[in-house]
Amino acid sequence: MNDTAVGKIRSPVVVILLSLVTIGIYGLYWQYATFKEMKAYSGEGIGGGLGLLFAILLGVVNVFLMPHEVGNLYVKEGKEAPVSALTGFWVLIPIVGGIIWVVKVQGRLNEVWEEHGAVRT
Repeated sequence: MNDTAVGKIRSPVVVILLSLVTIGIYGLYWQYATFKEMKAYSGEGIGGGLGLLFAILLGVVNVFLMPHEVGNLYVKEGKEAPVSALTGFWVLIPIVGGIIWVVKVQGRLNEVWEEHGAVRT
């Protein structure tokens, strides 16, 4: 893995609020950026372009794929994955499920980035 290509630490609360305020547009950007950063860091995954395409056409795919890719970052470092594709099932709980999902996925991704030198701004 490439320690120089760590991603940006994002507040899950800000992701949720900006997604709501922009009627989902920030959510699309967030998915694009997250998948792009994970691919740049690990050299694996679907990357930003395909992540955005899935977000627009088949949004439910990313609900399972994103936590799977985050979990793989942990596994590659010899750690137990704190999130997996199964994390996607949180979104089945109306309203709060999506919030829990973002907090879990972005929170665990923030831990990876912090461990590899990213700083909160």
